[in-house]
Amino acid sequence: MKEFLKAAVGFLLAASVVTTPVHAETQVRIKDIVSFEGVRGNDLVGYGLVVGLNGTGDGLRNSPYTEEALVTLLQQLGVNVNGEQFRPKNVAAVLITADLPAFARAGSRIDVVVSAIGDAKSLLGGTLVMTPLKAADGAVYAVAQGPILAGGFTAEGDAASVTQGVPTSGTMPNGARVEREIAFDFANMNRMRLALREPDFTTAIRIEQAINSETRGDGARMLDAGTVEIDLGSIGARSPAHLLARIENLSVAAAQQARVVIDQRSGTIVLGADVRLSSVAVSQGGLTVRVEETPQVAVPNPFTDADPIVVPRTGVGVDTGEERRMALVEETATLADLVDGLNALGVGPRGMIDILKTIKTAGALHAELIVQ
Repeated sequence: MKEFLKAAVGFLLAASVVTTPVHAETQVRIKDIVSFEGVRGNDLVGYGLVVGLNGTGDGLRNSPYTEEALVTLLQQLGVNVNGEQFRPKNVAAVLITADLPAFARAGSRIDVVVSAIGDAKSLLGGTLVMTPLKAADGAVYAVAQGPILAGGFTAEGDAASVTQGVPTSGTMPNGARVEREIAFDFANMNRMRLALREPDFTTAIRIEQAINSETRGDGARMLDAGTVEIDLGSIGARSPAHLLARIENLSVAAAQQARVVIDQRSGTIVLGADVRLSSVAVSQGGLTVRVEETPQVAVPNPFTDADPIVVPRTGVGVDTGEERRMALVEETATLADLVDGLNALGVGPRGMIDILKTIKTAGALHAELIVQ
């Protein structure tokens, strides 16, 4: 590894050279980097009521829709509550979301997530009343009902309260039963497309070669960086399911684009091993400006009618910090060189974020910079 630090004040740090090995690409299974055409889930949503809460439900004055839904539910069960004055605190209006997986059959069960939409304080101990779950086409595909597993808790007194976790959201493992299947004739497909989750021409051609080598033919064909099409007829597979069972566990070397991902909120930096740099000099300033207000009160002489006067006093200080060093990044610098050099300069994560942005602007960082 070549140390690339040079002092800006005139002294040179010791340098050593170590050969950096070429990055070996990782072997991954095809099923982990592609999505198969037709093999996908569908989102479901529903509106329902949770009952049995221990006084932590919606305030019906603030959530009138909860009262309307409760009245409608009771009327459907043969209970007439029109004109009645009731204010239960153990009912909460919720939204239910779920994912209907591919090939889910009628009668199978799926997990659901329940979230309060009113001013309920907690769903702990509640039970979801039968709720139909609909897809984007408006049809009912599942029905959810049962007890809710809510995490966290809320405790409060007259002057303080404490909340841990999110008690207004919970889950129901196997809480919904599938009532309708998604119509999809998967078994009679003549062609199938594999969609790469991270489009890349190199990875796509490797997938094509791996499939053709496994099937001893040329039925697989790369259409673009994100799609590989398979002609089932030329391969002679018994069915798409049999073909997927043969090829989904084939290993290929997934090519990866050089990227630097920065999360400014948490100060997290992730650099890919393929990141390369051109020659560039880096230095970091440490200027700090402090402005302090220390107003003083001028008290008038006794036995006078004058009021006290507040006299402003402002102090301004400038601190340049300890003298910073300058780093010289050589042409052959790699990821390890960059990290070692910035650490030697005493640069923290926040400072590294600014430096990486500046290096990218200067055109010396040969990688895609993603700022979140």
